[in-house]
Amino acid sequence: MHAFRPLLRKSLFNLFAATIAIGAIVLPRAVNAEALLLIEADTGKVLQADNATIPWYPASVTKIMTAYVTLKAVKDGKITLDTLLTVSPTAASQSPSKMGLRPGTQLTVDNALKMMMVKSANDMAVVLAEGVGGSIDGFAAMMNDTAKKLGMTQTNYVNPNGLPADGHVTSARDLGILARSFLRDLPEYEYFVHIPAIRFGKRITPNFNKLIGRYPGADGFKTGFICASGYNLVASATRNGRRLIAVVLGASSGTARAVKAAQLLERGFSQDNLSWLRPSLGTVENLVPVDASPPNLRDEMCGGHRKHPASDDDDALIATNGSGSTSLTGGEAKVTFFTAGLQPPLMKASELMASAPEPVEPVVVYTGPTRTGAALVAAVAADSDQQATPKGRGKKSRVAKKLDAGSAAKTAAAKTDAKTDAKAKGDAKSDTKSAAKPAASRHAAAKPTDNKSADNKPAANKPAASGDQASRPAKPKAATKPAPKPAPNNS
Repeated sequence: MHAFRPLLRKSLFNLFAATIAIGAIVLPRAVNAEALLLIEADTGKVLQADNATIPWYPASVTKIMTAYVTLKAVKDGKITLDTLLTVSPTAASQSPSKMGLRPGTQLTVDNALKMMMVKSANDMAVVLAEGVGGSIDGFAAMMNDTAKKLGMTQTNYVNPNGLPADGHVTSARDLGILARSFLRDLPEYEYFVHIPAIRFGKRITPNFNKLIGRYPGADGFKTGFICASGYNLVASATRNGRRLIAVVLGASSGTARAVKAAQLLERGFSQDNLSWLRPSLGTVENLVPVDASPPNLRDEMCGGHRKHPASDDDDALIATNGSGSTSLTGGEAKVTFFTAGLQPPLMKASELMASAPEPVEPVVVYTGPTRTGAALVAAVAADSDQQATPKGRGKKSRVAKKLDAGSAAKTAAAKTDAKTDAKAKGDAKSDTKSAAKPAASRHAAAKPTDNKSADNKPAANKPAASGDQASRPAKPKAATKPAPKPAPNNS
């Protein structure tokens, strides 16, 4: 019996250690939780996988599937890139990031895709979903059917844009499968995943994927962020004819996810001569899914310790945690670039991400049907004019209203002076003329005020400008009390 005690203790210890290990795999840490995956685009060979089969909230990387389903419909002849879609009230009501187009606005599938993939516009995702699937639910069913056909066994979609919803999940493994499928099945539409910037009217929006235009060879895909998921990124790059796909889920900032993706890609490109030393991890499809709940990173990402509200459009180079220290890559402050046969140089992450992207001409997007030449110029001008329309909100609008009130007061004072002068003259003819002048003055003065009201009418219809001080006419000063009240701008 005594002889078996050491064996029993050893067995119990091994069982305990195994339980701890399994727990670590099944239940990832909520703090600094993160999933990483690196694969070859052509073969699906896995070069690195960390928590790659842990379920995760996809956030806006969902839009890769939205684009896939939409472009598959284009390829199958069900719609065209020139098909006109209409912004519905449901689409217009989506949370930012969005284009902010009004219900009833029409635009092409082509422009909606560009806006969605570059600006990560949630309203455009719904426009596409309703245009292709009839409704959000109908399109979600199409997305899930497609995911099943592609072998994305850990994915379930509820909406086309990745906004928080119960049951809306994926994994790094499934995102790797999706990115491979996009490149394989839709090579003629690959352009949509690496547009560097768009120009809508006067506004220029760069791609939220910071690798594009900065990391050599970067050519896709999509970013994503919600508080529960952290900062997500699916990225691809090509070097010497070899294309790699990197997936980063749960990074601490927009810059951190780009740095981690760059690190993964660089390691992958440097492994050509040393791959035989590493054990094979198989293909992405063969990675074994883990049955677990996705980690919720809301407190870390959107807690009160952050200096600025977190968003997918994160321009901060370093995310600051509650203790005041900084973290870019889990304690690693520099990006290492390995080059075969050379001493590996070190590049600071801030230098990599803060460097200006390569100069490019933004892709023009616009509302309305497909246009070219002079018609396109006119469409862009119309969108620019629409953006320039006063919104009746904020400091500028309050100043404008005060100026309007002041102008009305001056006009009223001029009328009073004219009446006084007319009475001082004894000639009846002069009385008649002077009496006519104020009447004409009143009509003349009413016109600019009415015109101003008409110009501001769209802004007056906005709910945000109807209830607060920004929408109230400015009170005239004591000296101008005799003046009539200015025409209201929110009629």
